[in-house]
Formats: sequence, structure tokens, C-alpha cells
Amino acid sequence: MALLAAGVIRRLDEAVVNRIAAGEIIQRPANAIKEMIENCLDAKSTSIQVTVKEGGLKLIQIQDNGTGIRKEDMDIVCERFTTSKLQTFEDLSRISTYGFRGEALASISHVAHVTITTKTADGRCAYRASYSDGKLKAPPKPCAGNQGTQITVEDLFYNVTTRRKALKNASEEYAKIVDVVSRYAIHNSGISFSVKKQGETVADVRTLSNATIVDNIRSIYGNAVSRELIEVTCEDAKLAFRMKGYISNANYSVKKCIFLLFINSRLVESSALRKAIETVYAAYLPKNTHPFLYLSLEIAPQNVDVNVHPTKHEVHFLHEDLIIERVQQQVESALLGANASRMYFTQTLLPGASISSKELGKAVASSSSTEGKSEKVYAHQMVRTDFREQKLDAFLQPVSKPQAAKPSMVAPAASIAEPSAAQPDTEMEELQDSDMLEAAADPVRPEDTALSSAGQKESECTLPDIVPPRKRLRKTSDVEMTEDSAGSEMTAACSPRRRIINLTSVLSLQQEINDQALKSLQEMLGSLTFVGCVSPQWALAQYQTKLYLMNTTQLSQELFYQILIYDFGNFGVLRLSEPAPLYDLAILALDSPESGWTEEDGPKEGLAEYIGQFLQKKSEMLKDYFSLEIDEEGNLTGLPLLMENYVPPLEGLPMFVLRLATEVNWDDEKECFQSFSKECALFYSIRKQYILEDTDLSHRQAALLTWGELNPQIPEHPE
Repeated sequence: MALLAAGVIRRLDEAVVNRIAAGEIIQRPANAIKEMIENCLDAKSTSIQVTVKEGGLKLIQIQDNGTGIRKEDMDIVCERFTTSKLQTFEDLSRISTYGFRGEALASISHVAHVTITTKTADGRCAYRASYSDGKLKAPPKPCAGNQGTQITVEDLFYNVTTRRKALKNASEEYAKIVDVVSRYAIHNSGISFSVKKQGETVADVRTLSNATIVDNIRSIYGNAVSRELIEVTCEDAKLAFRMKGYISNANYSVKKCIFLLFINSRLVESSALRKAIETVYAAYLPKNTHPFLYLSLEIAPQNVDVNVHPTKHEVHFLHEDLIIERVQQQVESALLGANASRMYFTQTLLPGASISSKELGKAVASSSSTEGKSEKVYAHQMVRTDFREQKLDAFLQPVSKPQAAKPSMVAPAASIAEPSAAQPDTEMEELQDSDMLEAAADPVRPEDTALSSAGQKESECTLPDIVPPRKRLRKTSDVEMTEDSAGSEMTAACSPRRRIINLTSVLSLQQEINDQALKSLQEMLGSLTFVGCVSPQWALAQYQTKLYLMNTTQLSQELFYQILIYDFGNFGVLRLSEPAPLYDLAILALDSPESGWTEEDGPKEGLAEYIGQFLQKKSEMLKDYFSLEIDEEGNLTGLPLLMENYVPPLEGLPMFVLRLATEVNWDDEKECFQSFSKECALFYSIRKQYILEDTDLSHRQAALLTWGELNPQIPEHPE
């Protein structure tokens, strides 16, 4: 098998290098004219005339009355990197002219035949010279001529056949040339511009040296634009920029945006600025229509980098985002103050047209007879367009089922008593026979609705043939059943029919959260846009124009803590498929290094048995306030349902049981509720040690995204 030989690196021929560079700078005839117009402006010209043949491919002639070119400089005028604007690299930071690289004429001469005729103010005559590939063909010859410079470019891209074939037809290239000249003519209102086809007597664009910017806009784009213009000005010393320009009001719109942007008198484009301004106009203009914009920004030269694009099509400058924001604000304020009235066009009668009263009467009669003969609209074809009109529901009566029917209702598991349960619940009382009769007469009782709603989050089951006695909550001073009208504080875990908790300790904890809230952070979390997950612990979210990295562990922990405090006593039950013995859970927790167990603490079996008995004694309170269910055998059977479709990481359940017995202050009521809620929130939070890197987090991150709907009070910014 033959070995592959390494390629030989060769130095390109200078002619090839220059032709490649010329193809980057001169992409089409309009680019060549743009470069030559800028040279004319740098030469302090007050009149610029452009003549074009066959879209600029056959001939481009541009003549000005500027300072001209010295005879001594004509030898190198078409060589690369020859310029009168720049001497050292430091001069580039404060450049105030259009040209600075000395590549425009050199690039044109490498892809076309160039002839220059020039005369200076102190010259006795003009001189003419021809150039090819950046070199002077023959010494300059004296000739007659006016002051200034005339550059003739013939057979553009004659030696680059691929580029010449790729260009569009001559008429489209000429349209681009007219557009470039028009833009410079509007910006340079003190200079006369004209552009025409060779052989034509009338110029397609012509402006006068004494015309204003508005006059030039009127002569180029028409009176429909100029009469709807608003002048905008802005100056900011801190950002070192000044803006002036004209924008159209809400009465004018076109299908394609006309955006003339000059930065330090240089024609450039900025998609970011265009989008920012069009966002403002979206509230004023019809859909899919755009405004006319002419803006001129003067930025300190040391803050602008002009050497970022071969054709100087783009520039970079400091504080770009802040300057764009200031310009957007100025445009918006100008539109707000100038759109007190709108203009609409209506169709009027043609001159000489008239209508008699008889014809008018016939027209009214014919219209009324037509309406009378219209087809009848039946009831089932009508559409209700007013919410105040009656609905079909008003004519429907509820169907009452006979009491003799076999009971087959669906009720939450919490309301079904086990047949083997001998002792009644301490917080419940049995319904008497009179209450049962009342229930038969009134199928819907508030107590029943409350019980059904409070347990709607639990697993559902069908009642057996023998229905156990129904129970209702005792009404106390601290707990009552009512319809909660403040729907804004409801979460997915609470029910529309909820208990109102009047415990001082709970109200105090809620007030502490409100006092520590940050309004700005609430607004951000309520309006942010979820971007994606970086890792199980970190997520990206966007608010306005900034991207935030959020710690989902701390964020979810704070979320569940506030749910526990605000929905205190109103949780559903998350049933475990199999009862989990507290003793076994405690043993698992003590075996974990996270528990910190040592031999000095005593045997694990004794500690586990004590934990199970201790929590079993608190089972009544845990079930009533937190929906944490423990049966008589010391088994954990249910967990609080804090958020729909969210299951906490059960890998942390053993440590959760251990910390309930060791970290919760069971002596003081307020501290008990607070410490229990914090431990429960820690168990429910998204923690990295319980999540594999490749686990699908969509359902858990979706839970975090409901934060804006829950609108909780956040005490501190998540780290």
C-alpha cells in the first residue's frame, strides 16, 4: 500500500492574493460605487455624479468636485494599503473618515479596467492615468479637466467569470446602485447627488446641495413618507453618543422595512437595532407592515471598531445593548406623543356623479325586501355572542336519584372506615339518625362536600354494599370549613373547598414569609421562561434579556416549605402501595453514614423501636394537619400530596423518618410546625444524591415551572 505524501505549502502569487482580496471587498457593482462615494466624501466634495451602464458591469463613472489627487501620488493610488487617512495603528481608534485601509481602488483595479482623471486646486491642468492589477500602465498624461476626480471603471469582473455569472440581471444591479446612492444622498443633505444610466438625459435620483434631509426623503421616497415623518433626537453623555433622525408615524406603513442607519456617517446595518425598533412599531402598525426609519448615530470614535468587516458593512461599538435600549425608548416616546390622531382614506363620489331621492328610495326598498326574503335562521344554527344571554343550562333540571337505589358513589379513602375499627376518631363525631334523614332530604350538605373535597387527592375506591357511618368534622374555634374565595393562594395540593386554619402559630409563620418577601424576585419567578436543565441540580431560566442559573434544590425546598405553611391542614394523601414499617425505615437510616450514628448513642434496634413508638403517638396530629398517615401497627401508609403528579424521591424516606424524631421540636407549637415543614420540604425537594444524571427530569422541572402560577412569597434569592 502506497503511503500518502504530505501536501506542499506554497506561497501564493501576489496577483492571486490581490484577486482574492478584491473578491471579498467588491462583491457587486453597488459595493464598488459605495467605496468610491465614500472617497468622494472624504475629498470634501459638494457634488457627486454617477453614470452606469448595464447595471455597472459594463461601465461605472463617478465624478466629484473634491480636492483631487496629486500627480506625485498617482503612481501608487491603486496599490493596496496606500491611504492618506492613516499613518499608525493607533490612528484607527480615532478615525473619522470613511476610508482608512487603502484597498478600495486597489481591489477595483484587480477585477476591472480603471481610469482616473484628476485635478487639484493648485494644479495647472488635469492628469489622466490607467491602471490594471493595481499598477500604473503608463505615466500620467496631462489633459483638460475640472477640479476634482473622475474615476471610470470598465468591464467589472472581466477576469472573474464565476462572479460575473452569479450576479443578477442588469436592472436588479442598477436598482441596488440607486438604493446605495439614495441612502448617502439623504444622509449628506449638503451635497448634490445624481445617478443615471448612460445615454439617459434624466437622472433617476437627483438631490440639491441646499436641500434638507426631509426634502431629500420627499424627492426619493415620495410625499407619502415625508408628510408622516417624526423627528427624533437623543443625546447621552454617559454613553458618549448622540442620535438624530426621522421616523414614520402610525399613519404610514409599507410591506418591507426601509431602514437607513448611519453610524459616524458610515452606512451600516444592525439587525439588533432593527428588531428593537420594529418591536415598538408592532403595537401601532397593521400586521406584516413596517415603518420608514432614518437614524444617524454619532458615537465617540474611540468607542467604535470599524475594522470588523471587509466591506465595512458592520461596525462594533461599546455599550451596544445600552445604546440600542436608549434609542428604542426614544422612538417609543416619540410615537406616543405623535399618534393622537390617525388618518384614514375613504372612497368619495366621482365628480359629476349624483343620486336622486327616488333612486335612494328604490335602493332602501330593495334592500328591505331582500332582508325580508332572507332565509330563516333556526335555533340550532344560532351562536351565542353575548355572555349575558341565557344558556341551555337554565332549562335543564337536575335529576334526583331515588334513595332506594344501591349506593355506588365514589368517595375518598379517608372517609371510609375500616369494619374492624372499634373506637371512633377523636376529632370526629357519629351522625345521628336525624342527621341521616336530613341527608336523605338534602343530598348535598356542606359538611359532606367539604369531606369529599378534602380527600379528593387520595386514591379513589368504590363503596361496598355496607356503607359505614358517615362522619363530619367538629367545628372548633381554630378550624372551620368554608368556601375559599382567594383562589390566588390555592395550589395544586389544596382543594376548592378547604379548611380555614386560625391557629396563631400558623398565621404567624405565614406573616413571616410575607415580611421577608422580595417583590422583584416574585415578579421574576412569575414571568421567567424555562430554558433547560444543566444538571439535576441546576436549571437555566430567562427573564427579560438576562439568563439565570437556578439552584433547583434550594428553589424546590423553599417552594414546598411555603406550600406546607400556606396550605396547612389542606393536603391530599399520597398512598404507599405497601405499608412501610417505621422500625425498618429507622434501621435503614441508622445504617447510613448520613445519620452520624455511633456506638455511644446506643444499639440501633433500641433507637429504631423508640422512633417508631414516638411517631406513632403523634400519628393523630400528623394525619390531621399534614396528611401523614401511620396505622396502629406502626406502619407508614400515606404521605402528604403537595403537588399534583409529583412524587418525592422515596430514597430519602428513611432519613426523613429519622429526622422527624430527632430534628423536630415537638414541645413548642410554632417551632414544631416550622421545623416539621422544613424537614418535609427537604425530603420533597430535588436533591442531586437521589437523582441519576441520565434520569428524565421533565416531570420534576415541570413542577418548578408552576411557581409562577402558585405565586409564593420568596424570602431570599435562590443561590
